[in-house]
Amino acid sequence: MNADGSNVIQLTDNSDWDWFPAWSPDGSKIAFASNSTRDGEDRDREDEIYLRGADIYVMNADGSNVIQLTHNSDHDHDETPAWSPDGSKIAFASNSTRDGKFRIYVMNADRYNITQLTQNSDTDGSPAWSPDESRIAFDSDRDGDIEIYVMNADGSNITQLTDNSDVDGFPTWSPDGRKIAFVSDRDGDVEIYVMNADGSSVTRLTTDSNRDYTFPAWSPDGSKIAFTSDAGIYVMNADGSNVTQLTDNSHTVLSGPTWSPDGSKIAFTSNRDGDAGTYVMNADGSNVTQLTDNSDSVDWFPAWSPDGSKIAFSSISTRDRDFEIYVMNADGSSITQLTDNSDWDLFPAWSPDGSKIAFASNRDGDDEIYMMDVD
Repeated sequence: MNADGSNVIQLTDNSDWDWFPAWSPDGSKIAFASNSTRDGEDRDREDEIYLRGADIYVMNADGSNVIQLTHNSDHDHDETPAWSPDGSKIAFASNSTRDGKFRIYVMNADRYNITQLTQNSDTDGSPAWSPDESRIAFDSDRDGDIEIYVMNADGSNITQLTDNSDVDGFPTWSPDGRKIAFVSDRDGDVEIYVMNADGSSVTRLTTDSNRDYTFPAWSPDGSKIAFTSDAGIYVMNADGSNVTQLTDNSHTVLSGPTWSPDGSKIAFTSNRDGDAGTYVMNADGSNVTQLTDNSDSVDWFPAWSPDGSKIAFSSISTRDRDFEIYVMNADGSSITQLTDNSDWDLFPAWSPDGSKIAFASNRDGDDEIYMMDVD
């Protein structure tokens, strides 16, 4: 409200409690505590609302773009946020399972700085950045079946590229940004196709009786496309010729392949050791090396950072018990969790400059595309 008490405006509106508002130093944002279910978590409905957990949120000063900063279980509380004078950090009190008693904590003000790019009641997934970072391709069933769409990197100007009664999905851009490879069953079985970036000139590349599926992957120089088939991982020329098998079908390939930026290696997910882990091999299929090994996890959808130093992936495991986005060094060391919520975060995709990761999440109740900083 105005300082004289006039012009009272409601900023948040939900059935739970939002309290302890705190202005950022520049006046552009407000941090607050909430025990809301706006994040999709199914918290217990107690007679006394205070018995439910509370988290710290931040929003624009007009109430828009509400972002959850901390994630607690029921009955634990993060409260009384306070900004540092330079706006870079937020201190708060918490009695969470970090310690069990109310103590003071501090975090970066942009922690889990996640921006929602799509918003509809249907399923959006498989984001893929254009090489110039201006656009993101994705698949969606918003028109009744799964088709490929493209939007500006800020979520604006969503345009449908494919339109048929079958499934078109898993888009990937060619390195020059002129073409998009994708998977479709429009001819009766699952094959790899390519089209111009505007959706024109759709061409079928694979023609065998096995299913060719999940994220056809362009080599960095654009000359080859790697893909997964029922029979293993294959590579072919970008025009569909010279199909070569890299791995056999005695082990299931669950996701991938994805090329390292220098074109020398390919990462993928396989159950060859009995668990779904991330592996890397030379581009000719030799020297298969396991990067992740957790008997209670499924690690999916590896994605190389543009400089080749790191690999992002999705994992469901005792690390967190729901699918989250993780990042590790390219040799499998220093695994770090990037997202933390009670829902599924999948399909990480690096921006070409390595500063952001786009991904799919059902954290708002349906699958949408989100973007976050790589930290």
